[in-house]
Amino acid sequence: MPEVNVAIAGATGAVGEEFLRLLALRDYPIKSLKLLASARSAGKKLKFKGEDVVVEELKADSFEGIEHAFFSAGGGISKEFAPHAAKAGAIIIDNTSAFRYEPEIPLVIPEINPDDAFNYGERRIVANPNCTTIVSLLPMYPLHKEFGLKRAIMSSYQAISGAGAQAMEELQQQMRDWAAGKELTVKHQPKQIAFNVIPRIDAVQDNAYTKEEMKFLWEGQKIMHHANLRATATCVRVPVLRSHAVSLNLEFDKPCTPDQAREILAKAPGVVVQDDPSNEVYPMPLERTLKDEIAVGRIRQDISVDDNRGLCVWAVGDQVMKGAALNAVQIGELLLSR
Repeated sequence: MPEVNVAIAGATGAVGEEFLRLLALRDYPIKSLKLLASARSAGKKLKFKGEDVVVEELKADSFEGIEHAFFSAGGGISKEFAPHAAKAGAIIIDNTSAFRYEPEIPLVIPEINPDDAFNYGERRIVANPNCTTIVSLLPMYPLHKEFGLKRAIMSSYQAISGAGAQAMEELQQQMRDWAAGKELTVKHQPKQIAFNVIPRIDAVQDNAYTKEEMKFLWEGQKIMHHANLRATATCVRVPVLRSHAVSLNLEFDKPCTPDQAREILAKAPGVVVQDDPSNEVYPMPLERTLKDEIAVGRIRQDISVDDNRGLCVWAVGDQVMKGAALNAVQIGELLLSR
């Protein structure tokens, strides 16, 4: 692969730090690396391959000479600075929700729709999907190709890290306070998260779904090129630090069996099968943290669907890894491969 000049906008955040780790681990062909963040982070030093790299303030002229720009600093920042990066000639790989639903912007999971990544056009933006979408679609898509997915029901169990570093610290502080017999305080989540689940993530829409729940349908249709997909979701925040889990109930056009599904998923890129519940083998967030693949298990016939046309699947993935930084880095690698 040719070497490229790379910039990371939002380098000091959780996903930005994961970008650094993965770019080094995967030996991304970097000619030069520029780390960008807010003015208050400028001057901070971050390690990359054992060397210190000084963080610079993100400005409109930060992208001169940059070829690949990874954005993870928030949707508002992406909307403001991505046009400047494109004007400078960079391809933007955006990890925020800023551009996902614009028809001309490709939304890409490399294992599913790699060719879409090259349709970035004059705006030079490729969007990274929502983390829960990635965890769900990696096992859904190969089953769809074989049996024709008609309808999907998704329930998510989303780690608190999806709400940010302050929410993670709040959960840990609540646990410490509970152990010490102190009163638990709530600042960064709408409700206490310790010993609790919160059945609302993101803003409530006019149809009473949250935006997080609607992303599953919107992004699923776009990524799988399946405009007729019918889908519904319930997204729940749980007191887990890292890695999201989803329960999928899938209805197909053709009959299918759990054994067929296991065989298909065992060969699917980005997926690993862990499915022997009698011997306590199934995916769990604690064991999937920092793992590349989405793990699937509890594969069984959906007995609520006639004619063996339904399956139940449990999937777990690290939403900071494959659900964010890893998928974005893979998009960059995909673009470099041609």
